[in-house]
Amino acid sequence: MSGNAQATLVQFLPLIILIAVMYFLMIRPQRKKDKAINEMRRGLTVGDEIVTIGGIVGKIVKTKDETIVIQVGADKIKMEMMRWAVSSVTKEAHGKAREVYEEVKEEDEAPKKKGIKRLKKETPEEAEPAEKDPVEAFEQVEEEVKEAENSDPEGREVEDFV
Repeated sequence: MSGNAQATLVQFLPLIILIAVMYFLMIRPQRKKDKAINEMRRGLTVGDEIVTIGGIVGKIVKTKDETIVIQVGADKIKMEMMRWAVSSVTKEAHGKAREVYEEVKEEDEAPKKKGIKRLKKETPEEAEPAEKDPVEAFEQVEEEVKEAENSDPEGREVEDFV
């Protein structure tokens, strides 16, 4: 039976070698890559510039356990998204991260004026002088429109063409 056991081992040896090679060439590098990505996502800080898996580029302004808030575009639109949606960090924050965080925090916490804006009352001196009677003004405009309709840009009357 020892000969039969050796023959079986020789038959399975290429399969065992193939599995070992696949582990070292495919599975192990993928696990290292996943570990590095998860470490990068855990290390996100305020001020980092990131790219999401959807292609959105923005700057982190607030971090939470599972989510981050990023600022996008010139209008400084804020979006909240999950940490797993971060694809890469394009620029890591250094000393300015705290300044950016404080600036955004001040914008959010700044007291906003709520209330009705009151219009100033015009004094009689500031008011425009009253125009002609509205009926006369309307008739004058109506005459100007009729003249414009009946004249050519070169000043000829329309009736000359008929």
